[in-house]
Amino acid sequence: MTGTSAMRELLLEELEGMIRSTKGLLKKVEPNMWQYRPHENMRSLQELATHLTQIPFVDLAILQEKTEEEIRQLEQKLTHEQATEMAHVMDEGFLQLRNYMVHLEEEEFLTKKTKPFYLEQGSTQAKWLTEILGHVVHHRAQLFNYLKEKGASVNMFDLY
Repeated sequence: MTGTSAMRELLLEELEGMIRSTKGLLKKVEPNMWQYRPHENMRSLQELATHLTQIPFVDLAILQEKTEEEIRQLEQKLTHEQATEMAHVMDEGFLQLRNYMVHLEEEEFLTKKTKPFYLEQGSTQAKWLTEILGHVVHHRAQLFNYLKEKGASVNMFDLY
């Protein structure tokens, strides 16, 4: 195994851990919490959870240079109201993302650039993987905070 392969696998393992802990947090959402919105200019807990669980699928589609319209259609298709369905979307998206990343040749992973519909510049596939990991970490932390604010029994051990 090359250093690049080892690093790619490490990043994918970390992402898988983030997904596992996200699913654990989703199990702690009570039905009366879904509409909670900390401020009027922020997502509701339902909207946040939907966005978070769609990240592997949607970010993969973005890095594969799908159009904005294709991304919006995908988001609609992946929208569910139940935590179990959201968790399933996240798992399936991760499997597709993982499959995509591990089948890239080392050179492709390190140098192939793809451009999202919303930027002028592209990023390498390696950078995309780190961006996706950061995206999940960011919104998982928001979900944790929403739950904490609503009085759910969450603590730092829910993140590991």
